[in-house]
Amino acid sequence: MEITGLLLLVVVAQSFAMPLSSLEETDEWLLAEKYLRRFYNLRAGLQGTPTHRSSDAMQAKVREMQSFFNLQVTGSLDTNTLELMSMARCGVPDVGEYNHFPRHLKWQNTNVTFRIVNYTPDLMKADVDRAIHNALNIWADVTPLTFKKLHEGKADIMIAFGTKEHGDFNPFDGPDGLLAHAYPPGRDIGGDTHFDEDEHWSIDSDAYNLFLVATHEFGHALGLSHSSDPGALMYPIYSYSQGYPLSEDDITGIQALYGYMATTAFCSGTPSHLPDAPNKCDPMLSFDAVTELRGETIIFKDRFYWRLHPQFAEPEQTLIKSTWPSLPNKVDAAYEYPEKDMVFIFSGIRMWALNGYSLVEGYPKYIHKLGLPKTVRRVDAAVYIPDTGKTLLFSEEQFWSYDEKTNTMDSGFPRSIEMDFPGMGDEVDAALYKYGYLHFFHEHTQFEYSYSARKVIQIVRTNSFLNC
Repeated sequence: MEITGLLLLVVVAQSFAMPLSSLEETDEWLLAEKYLRRFYNLRAGLQGTPTHRSSDAMQAKVREMQSFFNLQVTGSLDTNTLELMSMARCGVPDVGEYNHFPRHLKWQNTNVTFRIVNYTPDLMKADVDRAIHNALNIWADVTPLTFKKLHEGKADIMIAFGTKEHGDFNPFDGPDGLLAHAYPPGRDIGGDTHFDEDEHWSIDSDAYNLFLVATHEFGHALGLSHSSDPGALMYPIYSYSQGYPLSEDDITGIQALYGYMATTAFCSGTPSHLPDAPNKCDPMLSFDAVTELRGETIIFKDRFYWRLHPQFAEPEQTLIKSTWPSLPNKVDAAYEYPEKDMVFIFSGIRMWALNGYSLVEGYPKYIHKLGLPKTVRRVDAAVYIPDTGKTLLFSEEQFWSYDEKTNTMDSGFPRSIEMDFPGMGDEVDAALYKYGYLHFFHEHTQFEYSYSARKVIQIVRTNSFLNC
């Protein structure tokens, strides 16, 4: 659970289980020995032709490794064992008793600070910020932990990219080797997380996904050991996957250290596990809010949002808190004002402003600052019309028109939704303007509305917007 990294051992697996005695002077023996010394505390001094005693010691460690990974326990360097040793993996020892630090370490303060010391040239700075931010908040979503970014000085978690020996006497080993390592909670180097700059980092399935590796490493920086569950994020072997990264095993482990959020608990007080993600192809699906964000479409539903990119067929689903920890878990309405590169988010009587993925200073504000009457307690839907420079704000059976240029509410409002938008009922859950058409969403129905002709063009299911 302490020093994290990913080690690739280049080995040639035999086509059948081979006894250790026949591998005594082979590369497989030496590489396997290095692996077991790093991860299973095999004592040093076994290089060269082993004695009978050292052979027994190595067999014991092979069996221990095979048991952890749920392989057939043979004590031999068989094909499956050598193949697993060749996979990219985390450098934290797999058996807790062999770690270099006490177990069950945790941060005593639930407000943990972090600082990104430098950046990889593989990615844009904003992509690195987002990956780190999202990785930390995966853990924050299921615990009382909060994370604060520092721009100078010593933070609890110091994040850096480096190569080979990079200042902590725990060197990386070049491409396709140790991907990263992290230290457990504590003073000085405790919590610090380092990424190997000799690797190629990505935000998708190309090369090594920074978000996934960082989320795993931060698990160690928060005090977690490895899991033997192949479906857990804290499993030692690196693999790429999409969607919500934590398994029940991960969540149970982190909540054993820090407890769980009251808002994610069942009424009985039992800790919750995986959040219930909405199914995009549920025929009864409804949307909470829809907005554009720099050319992408963001669809909010419960504690999640879908991200639709024009170049990708499948939408990506993510927890709201993973991307925007300052936002509430439930979004009522949202719209983009592209002239100022801002997105406005509404929840209850408050509104937030985002510049890309960053919260604009001075927010949240009360929705009544826009000129809405105090009787309005929430905005159900909001949409900006570029042709007019107006933003329409819907609440219950009425709507208002807000002038973005003058920052004032237009006179003559509120007006009736049913009267001004005939054919689509009297309530709106979400709204979006694209290519001259308004898309109104209410429950599981989507109305495509011609703004110029003032009539409904077609009616389809809400989730058709998600390619269902």
